Amino acid sequence: MTTQSPPLWQRAQSVAINRFQVRLESLIVLFVLCAAMTALSPYFLSFSNFLNILLATSTIGILAIAATFIIGSGGLDLSLGSVMGLAGVAGAAVTVNLELPAVFGVIACIGAGAAAGYINGLLVTRAFVPAFIVTLGMLGLARGLALVLSDGRVIYGLPEFLVYLGQGRPFGIPMPAIILLLMAITMHCLLAYTPFGRHTLAIGDNDNAARTAGINVASYRRKLYTLSGALAGLAGMLFMARVNAGDPTAGITYELTAITAAIIGGTNLFGGRGSILGTMIGALIMGVLQNGLNLLAVQSYYQQMAIGAVLIFAVFVDQYQHRKESRA
Repeated sequence: MTTQSPPLWQRAQSVAINRFQVRLESLIVLFVLCAAMTALSPYFLSFSNFLNILLATSTIGILAIAATFIIGSGGLDLSLGSVMGLAGVAGAAVTVNLELPAVFGVIACIGAGAAAGYINGLLVTRAFVPAFIVTLGMLGLARGLALVLSDGRVIYGLPEFLVYLGQGRPFGIPMPAIILLLMAITMHCLLAYTPFGRHTLAIGDNDNAARTAGINVASYRRKLYTLSGALAGLAGMLFMARVNAGDPTAGITYELTAITAAIIGGTNLFGGRGSILGTMIGALIMGVLQNGLNLLAVQSYYQQMAIGAVLIFAVFVDQYQHRKESRA
């Protein structure tokens, strides 16, 4: 007795998910979006615009990696954009106001982000406050602290080394894009091939079962929120270096874009599934969308509407696929 082979679409989906850990639909959306923007704007397909997309995607991409770990574990971090802004101000204040070497600015950015993330994790696991409330509160606290540290003003005049991290182009490639690529490879290996990554997704799938299996769920959640904050700090450093200033208003609504990129890339909104490779495709989709709308001179508030619509559509597709798999 012979069994009927699955349709071509299902086989392609299986290869994309199992071998490359990406959602096939995301790749199709990216290609269709690129084709549409190419037809609408003669400047979209230029090499310089491609570099602009990579540069703009670098900050969102790192925040999206952070969102992938948190959402994949069944959590939520709404403070990513504000922590990013706080980190940039902290780094600028250390190097400009205190006149310390550039390396201390890097440490200040990542350290400020990690500290905010650790506080989030501590409140979630020790005070048992829901992640939605904790990170929503941190959104306001981090933004307010950034304004206090900078006295509500932009801090200009960063050291040359920091500026190079944001504006340098070794081999013609923007330095932030190189940093994003290195972080994506590192975080992909961490999530896909280490016990830390497997435990992260196990917690998101069923935290009670994870506890029964001997996983210290509270400890892992604190580590995950600390990692998320550190990545937001790194994103803040790149943004600060790219604009050569610590801006306390940087990162407003960036958490929305980052979460959208992660979900488009295949991360399950309710935990248990996540892919860094998929998230990078999601980040590129958001980067191409924003770049294309800028080339078409679409006003910024329409762009925010587009991002919100994409988020709703991405969650709808994710839940539709989940229900379809459950019925099967």
